[in-house]
Amino acid sequence: MTDVVATNQTILVVGGGISGLTAAIEAAETGKQVVLVEKRPYVGGRVAQLYKYFPKLCHPTCGLEINQRRAKMNPNLTIVTMAEVTKIEGEAGSYTATVKLSPRHVNDRCTACGDCAKAVGAEFEDEYNYGLTKRKGAYLPHVMAHPMRYVIDPRIVGTDDGAKAKAACKYDAVDLGETEREIRFPAGAVIWATGWKPYDAGKIQPYGHGRVPNVVSSVEFERMADPKGPTGGRIVRPSDGKEAKKVAFIQCAGSRDRNHLLHCSRICCMASLKQTTYVTDAYPDAEVAVYYIDIRAIDRFEDFYAKIKAKPNVKFIKSKPASIVANKATGSPVIHGVNTEGYLRYADEHDLVVLAVGMEPSVDKASFPVSLVLNEEGFIEPAAENGGIFAAGCSADALDVNRAVQSATAATLRAIQVVNRVAGTEG
Repeated sequence: MTDVVATNQTILVVGGGISGLTAAIEAAETGKQVVLVEKRPYVGGRVAQLYKYFPKLCHPTCGLEINQRRAKMNPNLTIVTMAEVTKIEGEAGSYTATVKLSPRHVNDRCTACGDCAKAVGAEFEDEYNYGLTKRKGAYLPHVMAHPMRYVIDPRIVGTDDGAKAKAACKYDAVDLGETEREIRFPAGAVIWATGWKPYDAGKIQPYGHGRVPNVVSSVEFERMADPKGPTGGRIVRPSDGKEAKKVAFIQCAGSRDRNHLLHCSRICCMASLKQTTYVTDAYPDAEVAVYYIDIRAIDRFEDFYAKIKAKPNVKFIKSKPASIVANKATGSPVIHGVNTEGYLRYADEHDLVVLAVGMEPSVDKASFPVSLVLNEEGFIEPAAENGGIFAAGCSADALDVNRAVQSATAATLRAIQVVNRVAGTEG
C-alpha cells in the first residue's frame, strides 16, 4: 500500500471490527468512496475471535465471510490494515486525517502458502488467542483473516529467523526493509468505530486472575471453546489439561463497580449463559454455577435465559463472590462469598472459574486524536460539537453484535448526509 486516493467527499472509517466493516461496506455500496483504517493486521475485530453468537448459537464465520466478500468486491472501498489514525484536523466536510502505517513486512505478492512460518523458529504470545497459545514470528493471524496475508513480527527482523522467512518465500513477498511511515489524506466525514476491549481481569485482585490456577476470563474461555482455539475446543483446566466438568461463571467481573467499570457492559449475562452451553454440550454430567447480582436478559434474550435456567445441571446463585483462592492440593479454585438468598456463606470448589469481564472503549479518553465529547466511561456522546465525526458500535456504548451493527448503519447514514452536502455545494 502506497498512498490513499481520497477527496473531501470520502468517508473515513476508523476501526475494522463488525461496526466499522458494516459502516464501510454500506457506505461504499451507496456509491461513496470509503477508506477503512484498522490497526490490526486484519478486519473483523473481536467478532472474529468468537466461537458462537447468542442467542441462536450460530457461528460468526458465516456472516463474517459474507461481509469480507462484499468488501473485496467493492471498488469504492479501500482497506488499510496495520494502520492507526494519529490526528484528524478540520471540520465537517473538510477533514484531513494523519495515519501511521506500521510495517507488515509482507507485500501483496503473498499467497498465504505458509512457507515463511515453517522456516521460522521464534514464537510469541498469540494475540488472537489472548495469549493462551504461541504463534510463529511469521504468522497468519487466523484462518479467515482478511487480507489473507502473512505478517512478519518486527522482533525477528534483523535476526536469522527473519532471513530464513525471506529465503523461504518463493514469491518475493517478504520485505524486511519496510519501515513505519505516515500518510495524510482528506475526508468529508468520519465514522469512529474503534470498538471495545475486555476489562483486565487481573485488576480485580480478589478474583486472582493470573495468580490462582484455573481462573480465566470470558474472552479466554470463548477461545478455549472454539475447535480452532488453544485447546482444540476441549473444555479443560489450563493448569493440567484435565476435563473441566464443574465450572463457575462470575457475573459483573469489573462491571457496575466503583473501583473498576461504573457501567453495565450489557453483553456479559448473555455471554455467560451462552458459555454454559459449551460446558453442558461437552459433558452431559457437567455441573455449572452462575454467580450473579441480577441477570439482564431483555427482549428476545429472555427466552434464552429461561431455557438455560431450566437445565437441571445449571444453578444460579445470587451473590457477588468476595474472593477466589486455590486449593493447593487439587489446584482447583475455591469461591468464597455469601448467597444473598438466605444469607448463607459458601466456599465452593470448582474445576474452572470464568470471569465475565466487562467492556471498555478500545481508545482511552486521553488518547483520542481528535476532540470529541466523551462520557465518564470514555464512550463517545452524540453531540453537535463532534461535527462530522460519528460514533458507531462499541465506541458509542457497550453493545451486543446486533445493536452494534444497527449503530453502524445509523452512523453511516449521518456520514453520507455530510458528504452529500459537500457534493451539493461543489456541484
